[in-house]
Amino acid sequence: MASAESRRMGNGGSVGGAFQPYLDSLRQELQQRDPTLLSIVVALLAVLLTLVFWKFIRSRRSSQRAVLLVGLCDSGKTLLFVRLLTGLYRDTQTSITDSSALYRVNNTRGASLTLIDLPGHESLRLQFLERFKASARAVVFVVDSAAFQREVKDVAEFLYQVLIDSMSLKNTPSFLIACNKQDITMAKSAKLIQQQLEKELSMNFQRIILNSLLVSRSPFL
Repeated sequence: MASAESRRMGNGGSVGGAFQPYLDSLRQELQQRDPTLLSIVVALLAVLLTLVFWKFIRSRRSSQRAVLLVGLCDSGKTLLFVRLLTGLYRDTQTSITDSSALYRVNNTRGASLTLIDLPGHESLRLQFLERFKASARAVVFVVDSAAFQREVKDVAEFLYQVLIDSMSLKNTPSFLIACNKQDITMAKSAKLIQQQLEKELSMNFQRIILNSLLVSRSPFL
């Protein structure tokens, strides 16, 4: 047994000894490598990784080509949808499903987006938002300026839900609040709408914080 073990160790030592000159040569070559060449290699690798990452982000961005038109019922989403596509005025009615169409962007690249008009009915809007939000590059939240005073709480609640959904996405879409029907005499100004929405959203955040504190509070306190 001892002789067999010594033979195995002897063979292993001889094999290691056979490769030792090559290992020494490789070690010396690495030690003598020009640091300038090494820096160039590292820089090239960094550029290559950057290009790969940029291409990955660009491919993800290209899959998000939708512009969502959202808002309460009768805020004017469908008419805005039609006017953007055709430039014409057309009588519309309350939508119960989504409408989509290709929209050509007027720029030198000739890019195209998909406009999607989502229903504003309370029982449908969150369902359709959930369906299309992952493909959204931008969200246009349409507000009825003439009916805003009586709808402010509903508008703020839905706007809050849309904002939360948008911020939860990895690639946060651009966001625009369109104050529609400004030509009506009793319409509220964009500045007033902004102030009222900021106030209502602040109250929503405060309610959520308060509820979370009440839930997490110990029953023994």
